[in-house]
Amino acid sequence: MEQADKRIKLAVNGGISFGSKLNAKQLHVIAAYMEDGDELELTTFQQLYINVLESEVEFVKEKFREAGLSCYPVGNVVKSLRTCNFCKGEEKEGMPVAIELNKRIAGKSVPFTLKPAYTGCPIGCGEPLVNDIGVMKFKNGYDLYIGGKAKGKDAKTGMLFLEQLEPENLYQVVERMIDIYSEHGKKREPFVKFINRYGVDDLKKQLVV
Repeated sequence: MEQADKRIKLAVNGGISFGSKLNAKQLHVIAAYMEDGDELELTTFQQLYINVLESEVEFVKEKFREAGLSCYPVGNVVKSLRTCNFCKGEEKEGMPVAIELNKRIAGKSVPFTLKPAYTGCPIGCGEPLVNDIGVMKFKNGYDLYIGGKAKGKDAKTGMLFLEQLEPENLYQVVERMIDIYSEHGKKREPFVKFINRYGVDDLKKQLVV
């Protein structure tokens, strides 16, 4: 008896930009790989979850990419960067930096799902202060926040970890921080709990810029 082809969940969005947008072509391509009765799940991290046949995953991902869609794994990985919904000034608000940061970290394996967020100004539409890792463009630099938590009775804003980083320093610090978490975090240990256990000072010592 043949074993049924199981379905794999993919996270999809229109790439890193200001606002969560999909065009008609992208919607058409997504719909082509859905069956009657299938539903799309829209997450708070500007992603759509779609279930596709395991045997077709790579083919579907390529078709999505051809339509300008970005595909990410689902599970204990670094999620794609959440960004502002309303800003339009790409250069002024640092969108090229957000795109590059996402390229470097999204999809990396970690002990527990890690949520990074970015905002182009102190208004904070991308909610960097209530996510695991938050980046805020301020004046000519990038401020880095860690340890935010958006849900639960113990919800809290993150702490300002490093200020006014240059883009290359920002990339290096965030990548190294995620590597440390991957190496020393316990299985299914949320990032905020890891920070509390590992120690902010000890973490900072390893991330001198």
